Amino acid sequence: MTDLPQSSDADRLIDLHSHTIASDGSLRPEELVDLAARTGLAALAITDHDTFAGYDEAFPFARRAGLDLVRGIELNSRLLLARGELRFLHLLAYWPSAEPSPDFHAWLEEERQDRRNRNRRLAATLQARGIPITLEEVEARGRSLAGRVHFARLLVEKGYARDHDDAFRRFLGEHAPTYVERESHSTEDAIAKIRAGGGVPAIAHPVRLSLDREQERAVLVRLKDAGLLGLEIYHSEHPPEIQAHYRQLAEDLELLPTGGSDFHGAPKPEVRLGTGSHGNLRVPMAFLDAMRQRA
Repeated sequence: MTDLPQSSDADRLIDLHSHTIASDGSLRPEELVDLAARTGLAALAITDHDTFAGYDEAFPFARRAGLDLVRGIELNSRLLLARGELRFLHLLAYWPSAEPSPDFHAWLEEERQDRRNRNRRLAATLQARGIPITLEEVEARGRSLAGRVHFARLLVEKGYARDHDDAFRRFLGEHAPTYVERESHSTEDAIAKIRAGGGVPAIAHPVRLSLDREQERAVLVRLKDAGLLGLEIYHSEHPPEIQAHYRQLAEDLELLPTGGSDFHGAPKPEVRLGTGSHGNLRVPMAFLDAMRQRA
């Protein structure tokens, strides 16, 4: 199975993974809604990191545009493997037909504080290397939620990096000498919080975990037992053969298939809303229909 999902009706295509300026995207929420409408998408999930602010701001614009807007979020977690190996796993969570519980909102506020603490440590680490970047400067560019992309923007502006990719390679990425990781929850705990809050948890861009096939299946079985409901099949970093692999895994393990471009705008100019990288994805409305039935 190597074909992309086909649809005879282009306006039934959707995108379940996108970001706005509320986290690390470059478009305002209303601009993202306008782009989705012009692209011909039937539905869009806004999945900003650690915040619903982009979704909340976009909702009235989506209603006027006749766009089916899905509340989503992207969360970081720590996946512990055998022999003490650690991976940082991103979870997508969706509320396709309900609102998150008050307890989930309270937990999310704790996550945002953890992000701010990481930003403070990252600024201090850069300053110790003679790079004058302050938390206040970063937060001035991050609106409701500052992150590494805003550090990258400052590093470019101040001449310490050539571009976004260079900033991550030299200063901000997981293998950079000044990288500072977050004190994230375990993946199982994050899944439990999402489920308790009424959400549908799915693994984002599983290819980034860099697991072999045996490890991958074992991890998915374990996380399904912990409450995982979905797996991101279609993503801008998944070529057709990888898409087919994850589609088969989702079928085998009875996980909901999801998909999206992971659109950010200017930070990832090669990724297009709705179609991914060089047109490598077409996500059918059937994915969202199945999610709503399960929810």
